[in-house]
Amino acid sequence: MSENELLEEIERYLNGEMTGEECDRFELLRKENADLNSRVTEHKHFTALLKQYGERLEVEKRLDAIHNEIDVHALKDELTVQPSWVVQLWRNHQSKISVAASIAIFAVLGTLFFTGYLSNREQNYVRLRGEVAKISKKADNINDKLNSLNRPGKVSNPAKFRGTGFALSSNGYIVTNYHVVSNADSVSVQNAGGKSFSTRVVYTEPQSDIAILQITDPSFKNLNPIPYSIRKSESDVGENVFTIGYPGNAMVLGPGYLTASTGFNGDSTAYQVSIPVDYGNSGGPLLDSKGNVIGIINAKQSQVEGAHFAVKSNYLINAIHNIPADSLNKSLNINTHNTLAGLSLKQQYKKLENYIFLVRVYNQ
Repeated sequence: MSENELLEEIERYLNGEMTGEECDRFELLRKENADLNSRVTEHKHFTALLKQYGERLEVEKRLDAIHNEIDVHALKDELTVQPSWVVQLWRNHQSKISVAASIAIFAVLGTLFFTGYLSNREQNYVRLRGEVAKISKKADNINDKLNSLNRPGKVSNPAKFRGTGFALSSNGYIVTNYHVVSNADSVSVQNAGGKSFSTRVVYTEPQSDIAILQITDPSFKNLNPIPYSIRKSESDVGENVFTIGYPGNAMVLGPGYLTASTGFNGDSTAYQVSIPVDYGNSGGPLLDSKGNVIGIINAKQSQVEGAHFAVKSNYLINAIHNIPADSLNKSLNINTHNTLAGLSLKQQYKKLENYIFLVRVYNQ
């Protein structure tokens, strides 16, 4: 099959244009061919980025309105006065600054489109995703620094990006999303008590958006036995689910339910869930009502309110099994005994909070 024919088949699959028999055959090929599965996943994310370009004109109007509303010269004067006025400045213009940071991403996409950079979509996809990720991290860093102005006496967090991770074993292995730690010079994690630990990236599977970390900090002490297990079977649409993560600097519980057995454009590697999450939740666990891990939160669909996605747990199990033996200096055994079943959501949260980590990413 030629490159063009392959792209046509992928687009027919993602657009739902295949017959039931063709779709089943293509799904089987995805499972048997890791390269094909990776191409489908990348193409799906790429086309999602292109769809956002249609919103660019509206975004430009919003940017113009924000620019007209903010007096740039007045802002410069305010920034030269005492810190208390800086805090007031942040309070007055917080929403405007946040929107302006987000617009940077759309501006890059528009520039790339008009310069013809997107003419060869598959060849340039990786570079495009990298540029968008860099801007997202910079915007997140700006918001962290601005938020610190509203907390007198506290030092600004130097991390460039943050996400969530959760423990796989009591001896320091943690899982998060690949996109959270990609291109990082160093990574640390912070527990519920606010203590930070240095880590190393042990293994990654970009096609599944999974990264395995290990705490290497000498001050780390083993956790108590993991209270949850990783569910191997598929979950059903309509199941009550919840996640715990760090959309900000505080741990947040997010209850909801599973809305589809496939992800964006019918992606069979993911679930769609209706659950309150934000970008910092990336890498957090998706659990069923019994406290079994059924997925890893990894994306949100900005065009559909409440539509979020999670990598299915069997891909996590596969990733753990795929870790080269020489990459592990400690054993990594998946817990098979769940002690959360039968507990209320409040009780489950209390037992889980010591196993959920804020992941901080640093770049020089």
